[in-house]
Amino acid sequence: MVATDKVQKTPPEEATFNLAGYLKERQKLCDNALDRSIPVIYPEKIYEAMRYSLLAGGKRVRPILCLATCEMMGGTIEMAMPTACAVEMIHTMSLIHDDLPAMDNDDYRRGKLTNHKVYGEDVAILAGDGLLALAFESVAIQTPQSVKREVVLQVIARLGRALGAGGLVGGQVVDLESEGKSDISLETLNFIHKHKTAALLEACVVCGGLIANASPEDVQRLTRYAQNIGLAFQIIDDILDITSTQEQLGKTAGKDQKAQKVTYPSLWGLEESRSKAQELVKEACVELEPFGDRAKPLQAIAHYITSRNN
Repeated sequence: MVATDKVQKTPPEEATFNLAGYLKERQKLCDNALDRSIPVIYPEKIYEAMRYSLLAGGKRVRPILCLATCEMMGGTIEMAMPTACAVEMIHTMSLIHDDLPAMDNDDYRRGKLTNHKVYGEDVAILAGDGLLALAFESVAIQTPQSVKREVVLQVIARLGRALGAGGLVGGQVVDLESEGKSDISLETLNFIHKHKTAALLEACVVCGGLIANASPEDVQRLTRYAQNIGLAFQIIDDILDITSTQEQLGKTAGKDQKAQKVTYPSLWGLEESRSKAQELVKEACVELEPFGDRAKPLQAIAHYITSRNN
């Protein structure tokens, strides 16, 4: 006779993944590493300007994605941290330059005055340049010897591609050219955001996998996962620009409408945009099913992207 009252049940805390605790822990690791990456030396102004934007806060989604992918594929945080720092430096550079009067002309970022409002346009441009150079130096010099040198070269190439004319820069150019035009197609909008937003997110994920010796098949899965969450991330950004306040966003709200930009909500409406983002996240998570429980952090981050309010 079976004693059914003695059957053990899985505690709720073990059945679900604690994303909030995971993000908090990983964010602290990233913040500490980024803080150590830029000491203030002569000429102090440029290092202070670089640190001002790099350490201004933020959720550190990109470096955390890099670390999480490396761990899922059997690597370690130490192996991936230089690359994780690099992607945050590249991202911060893009924000500094994006906020300049010649581009989006914004006064606030992450709840603080933008870099050029504090240090001037000239130093802001140079601070972005300095962060970009330091990003590649970080990968080349700081990556542990346990990571093969040919893999380090692959990571550097991936980051360069994600950043350049075939990635973020190209997307930004088409974005600027599209301002004020009401006839922008969905195809053009997808091009902008696959390059301007998703390309760097893809590099974060794929580079984390490469560092842990992911197979070509796994790299393809990681690529599809990242492309889907990258587009979902942008759709939610477009929604938040309409529905959130400046205090919630930490930057100027309603910028897209003022700049007469075509966005996903302007093409689909808010509800369909939310539905499309959720569909993309679902497809992203399916790509990670072969990795089992090891994929929980990346799957949870994907769902977090569509539920965030800033």
